[in-house]
Order: sequence, then structure tokens, then C-alpha cells
Amino acid sequence: MADRCTGVALMSGWQFAGLRGIALDESLTPLVPLDMYEQHAVHIGTNQKSSDMKAFLDTFRQDGSGLHHIDIRQTDSRIRTVAKFLANYDSSRILVVSARQYGQRPARMFAEAIGAKRIVGRFIPGTLTNPKLRTYIEPEVIVVTDPAADSQALSEAVSSGMPVIGICDANNRLRNVDLVLPANNKGRRSLALIYWLLARETLKIKSGISDVDWERSQDVDDWESSF
Repeated sequence: MADRCTGVALMSGWQFAGLRGIALDESLTPLVPLDMYEQHAVHIGTNQKSSDMKAFLDTFRQDGSGLHHIDIRQTDSRIRTVAKFLANYDSSRILVVSARQYGQRPARMFAEAIGAKRIVGRFIPGTLTNPKLRTYIEPEVIVVTDPAADSQALSEAVSSGMPVIGICDANNRLRNVDLVLPANNKGRRSLALIYWLLARETLKIKSGISDVDWERSQDVDDWESSF
């Protein structure tokens, strides 16, 4: 099963509008050296894999650990794609969610960097669906750190009709995920690098910041969760 961005039969009208002109180009120079992805364990998947994620796995790479490896070239390409997609929205209408401890600091820093909303830790049921709640908000797009751990937020986003971007590990199912960003979504260093790069690429489109200026102001190590 493809994610709903690349699975044309599963893509609705608003998804076509948001993704028009966004190409999945894996021939570009990587956003960072590929070994940086490996140093941050972005490629390290899980012992189990889902059939949905098969297309995003590096089937030629085996290290004897029993872990499935994620194709970091696809990760690199999808970061560009997600950034281009998010750049279509007012930053204040973007919501990033992370129930996972290792995702909370990078998700928070991503939100602060681009001006998005964030919910880290416990997601209060009804936040996206119950206008009577004090915590009720109406974002236009949601980024979930893990579709499984953030299942409540994912379910409410689907009910509200908003597009869902998911950082997906080897074992994740892609049901209701509109745009997959394949990566290790359980590792502290992996999530720091993914959100750091996603913020950089989004801001390059929105405000024209350069890689050099970004790296001067934002050290990727500072994005790591300290749990």
C-alpha cells in the first residue's frame, strides 16, 4: 500500500492541489552527506516490517542485526517533498505532534523555528474535534512523529479532513497517512536530525535562509532530546 501522496487512486482533490508540482527527485545532491544520516541512525529500522513500508526499505543492505534498514536516499528526497508541501501553508496553521519522548524536543524546536503549533507529550482527546474544549485548535495540516504512538491525533486529523504527514519507521502502517517521511522515528539522534533538516528546508522556501546561516544559528546536537 502506497502513501496517499504517491498512491494516485487514494489521493483526493485537496491533496492534488497541495502536491501539484512537487516531484520526488532522488537524483539531487543530498541535503547532508549520506553518512550523516547513518551517524544519526536515521536508517535503523525495526525487527518487524509492515507491507506498507516495503517500498521505503533498503533490501540490499543486511548487517546481521535482524533490523530492517530504511533507504536514506528516499528519506532525503521525502524531506524535500514534505518541506515543499508545508511551505504551501501559513506556519501558524501547521501542527506537529509527538507523544514519543525522543521526539518531543525536536518537534518543539521545529515548531518554534517555523512558527507552527505543537503538542508534545499527552494529546488531549477532542483537541481537533471538540470545539467546546479549551484546548481545541483548527490547524490545516498535521505532522505526526509516529502514526502508532500519535494514533489519537492521527484519527482526529482524519476526522477533521486535514492532510497527515507521518514520520514512518519500518513497522508502521500507512493507513490514513497522506505523505510518508521514512525514517527511524524511535531514535533520539534520528528525530533530531529529521526535524532539524525539515525546519531548515521549510524555512529555505519560506524565508530564503541559507544552509550556512541555519547551521550558524542552529546546532543539530541541541535538537536532541535529553531524556
